Amino acid sequence: MSHIVHIHTEVRDVEAIRLATHRLKLPEPIFGEVRLYSATKTGWAVQLPDWRYPVVADVTTGRIEFDNFQGRLGKQAELDRFLQGYAVEKAKLEARKAGHAVHEQLLADGGIKLTIQAGGAQ
Repeated sequence: MSHIVHIHTEVRDVEAIRLATHRLKLPEPIFGEVRLYSATKTGWAVQLPDWRYPVVADVTTGRIEFDNFQGRLGKQAELDRFLQGYAVEKAKLEARKAGHAVHEQLLADGGIKLTIQAGGAQ
């Protein structure tokens, strides 16, 4: 039986953040206090391509904080790519933790299809 799932992403898993940055060939995330344009935030900082300020993930709340000045200081598409990568890596981690096999397929529209087979760990 097949199921389609839509995911609202909360960024709560440091390992999935690291895997997403590796997946996208981004610098390693760094924990600490980070200066954004008009505020200072503490969390896991991820530097996205061509973004002036990093995205900061607070894994206790699941929220991300960023200042891209409505696209002038960073393109939304780069944040979307990171969130997609995070969601895929988190789903894969949880599926494998439960002993399931995971197959990933890149789609022509940029989407990613994950097929998870119960009981078939890889």
